[in-house]
Amino acid sequence: MQAVDRILEYKKVNGLPVIDAAREDQVIANGAAAIKDPARRDCFVRLQKEMISISRAYQQRNGGFPGNVRIGSGVLAEASGVFDLHRKVLVVTDEGVPEAYPRAVLDQCLDGALLVLPQGEAAKNPGNVELILAELLKRGFTRSDAVVAVGGGVVCDMAGFAAAVYLRGIVCYNVPTTLLSQVDSSVGGKTAVNFGGVKNSVGAFHQPRGVLVDTDALSTLSPRLFSEGLAEVIKMAATSDAALFSTLETADDLRPLLPDIVSAALRIKLSVVASDPHDHDLRAVLNFGHTIGHAIEAASGEFYHGEAVSIGMLYMAEGSAKERIEKLLKKYNLPTEDPFTVEELMKFVVSDKKRRGDVTRIVRVSEIGSYRFEEVDDAALRRIIEKRKI
Repeated sequence: MQAVDRILEYKKVNGLPVIDAAREDQVIANGAAAIKDPARRDCFVRLQKEMISISRAYQQRNGGFPGNVRIGSGVLAEASGVFDLHRKVLVVTDEGVPEAYPRAVLDQCLDGALLVLPQGEAAKNPGNVELILAELLKRGFTRSDAVVAVGGGVVCDMAGFAAAVYLRGIVCYNVPTTLLSQVDSSVGGKTAVNFGGVKNSVGAFHQPRGVLVDTDALSTLSPRLFSEGLAEVIKMAATSDAALFSTLETADDLRPLLPDIVSAALRIKLSVVASDPHDHDLRAVLNFGHTIGHAIEAASGEFYHGEAVSIGMLYMAEGSAKERIEKLLKKYNLPTEDPFTVEELMKFVVSDKKRRGDVTRIVRVSEIGSYRFEEVDDAALRRIIEKRKI
């Protein structure tokens, strides 16, 4: 495994993803093309795939991923085997989460309490984080105790932020119950609330000690929430996994494929986070569609986050990739157009927290499974928006 260690170290130093399916396919294809004998070519492909599979598993175990991540059908019943619940535990959820989900965690706690917050993006504010902090203080939580978030991205963000700042940091666990949170916000350690009209403008990096992803929870999602989550899956597939993108294109029914789809999306997210845990460089790839998407979300108050990102991707996609992405978004009932003027969008783009001075790093996709970064000023961003509006 020394060779794999060297590969992992090379990837970390150079800011490359641990899991890079498109690159792996390219390496195999290039090697196979040089072999004329079909039988030997097939043997070569099988051998390479087996070696890559072993390398992937080893790198994932040693890539600095956050805590335990368990994915599967019905794994909510295994919470006590993934999380340390033998201490004071505050389970945080919201009014939109089916009661059975937080109750399943509470039933496995030695000393558990439940806090139910209001539902929706509007609830993602400092006032509700204060409610969590007040509950922790009232119940005498110490640094040896823990918070468990059960719900979507809003709950995971607020509970994680509260855990990050209470006593300068206590343990938090995530049980994401929406597709969006299962493939995105539940991992990575970004916690935040909206403040001053700017999305996620106040927050902290605080890695969850464990994440439990029960795909059975997706059965209670509305069609709109399910589609919203798929937008983030499409985003990650478009930049980093051509095979996953093709699966989404050809599948007639995603339900039986959900454990594999969620696992594939999480592998991408976790490999990027492992290489750039504090969002200095490579992690910007996860922002594909977000630069304009956040502006659309803020300007509308109507679009869900994933819906805004789906539109935002089309501002940043080019060529054949743009056509394929747009077709796939329509297949899963995601919006592809927004009603806002250039000026309305620019108003929010210039307040994006990811800007550095007058420059914004954007993610471009012209070929499915790969991406490139561009550093653009406001004038260039305006031209991108104008081009889409023509």
